[in-house]
Amino acid sequence: MSGFKNNGSLTARPELVEGPFFLKGPVAMTDTHPNPKPWIADIHAYVPGKSSAADGQPLVKLSANENPLGCCDAARAALDEQRDPAAYPDPDARVLREAIANRHSLDAARIVCGTGSDELLNLAAQGFAGVGDEVLFSRYSFAVYDIAARRCGATPVEVADADYGADVDAMLAAVSPATKVVFLANPNNPTGSYLARPEVERLHAGLPSDVLFVLDQAYAEYLAQDEDDGGLELAAAHRNVLVTRTFSKIHGLAGERVGWATGAPGLIDTLNRIRGPFNVTQSGQAAATAAIDDADFVERSRAHNAAERARFAERIGALGNYGLRALPSEANFVMVLFEGAVSAADALEAIAGAGYAVRHLPGQGLPHALRITIGTAEQMDTIADTIAALVGSKA
Repeated sequence: MSGFKNNGSLTARPELVEGPFFLKGPVAMTDTHPNPKPWIADIHAYVPGKSSAADGQPLVKLSANENPLGCCDAARAALDEQRDPAAYPDPDARVLREAIANRHSLDAARIVCGTGSDELLNLAAQGFAGVGDEVLFSRYSFAVYDIAARRCGATPVEVADADYGADVDAMLAAVSPATKVVFLANPNNPTGSYLARPEVERLHAGLPSDVLFVLDQAYAEYLAQDEDDGGLELAAAHRNVLVTRTFSKIHGLAGERVGWATGAPGLIDTLNRIRGPFNVTQSGQAAATAAIDDADFVERSRAHNAAERARFAERIGALGNYGLRALPSEANFVMVLFEGAVSAADALEAIAGAGYAVRHLPGQGLPHALRITIGTAEQMDTIADTIAALVGSKA
């Protein structure tokens, strides 16, 4: 066989024929096979929000917290601009990092970009935790935290909540010598709860200095102008704080998968060492660079969300006698609790019948709740009317 060294194994394997790697006839299978690390089997794969009914009919998707206003015109133009798909993107996302730094008064050298903030959250756990370590987060918080912990072999530690929000005292009490990473989503997904600056600072101050505090600010731009949990300042001042953000929410670029993080040089260096080398596409970098500078679009999106969120929450609040409750939210969704005769599963079916998909999260211990993204005024009226009609029919 040309180019193939015969070490005698061919005579013992008659099923091999001339020519490298060709087989003839059945090959006996053995009982051995590659086995994943044991902690991988414990991961429950992330389940995205649905966009179709059980029969396959498409639904209006209010299950993924997308911006109903889309993205800004400048980002759209950047996406439409012709680029060379054969060329790799800038591996360092230099122009985008500089644009982010200018917008938020940060040091571009202390910014790293990722494939959405999800990649950066996973890298944070991977870089600073492993087998025998613990990754801590509040109950009813972002499902990716549990996945990120298990993915690197660490033990996820879920801390008891305070009315569906993070409990700082409970989180600090749960810290052990094995704790290496603490995740906090602020505002929180999927409940919409929010910790004000003094509580965030208290949580950080109570952590050992060798514990990485990851502040996930995916929904920070939806906060009112006078609200700020101080995360960016903490990240600038301390060596153990990493803040993550995304262009998927208020900037309306979920399809481009662009996120960013900022922290001390040592943290950013670690994430750069283990991230994908070309992890943000050309189009993603260009669109995000355009989007970060359109403050008017961000303000329009924030104002629309605040108005429709308040109006929808008021509609749900009027149904309190039927066992419904809208949790206070600082994000672009509202979590509705169904604690009366009508179940969340009943409401999910009725809402799908009206042509909409919302988020049911029994896998996160929330079988009695629906997370409903804030859409257009007409969409929110339809959802509220559907729920009101359903609970009225059960009265």
